[in-house]
Amino acid sequence: MANRHRGEIRATFGDRSFTLCLTLGALAELEDAFGVADLPALGERFATGRLSARDLMRILGAGLRGAGNALSDEDVAALPLAGGLGALAATVGELLAATFGGEGDRDP
Repeated sequence: MANRHRGEIRATFGDRSFTLCLTLGALAELEDAFGVADLPALGERFATGRLSARDLMRILGAGLRGAGNALSDEDVAALPLAGGLGALAATVGELLAATFGGEGDRDP
């Protein structure tokens, strides 16, 4: 079960359910991947809403690894997209909201 107070979310890819969490290490990985200097710059980058498929893959990969799942970006790229790209983008949005705060960061 995901703990929203720790920034965790649950997501299903194909028939597998995973916990995702952007830990400090995962955020550092994303700073490096996106070539930004700090967390505010990373948050600004995500706030534009303009994310490529590679961006989504990197964010999901970092979140999966942050929660202890041993998946490479190549493994993430091969995960089935149940619900299509819209569902995938919503999952990334939920993960970012759980990490940085926002509308989706409250428990139901």
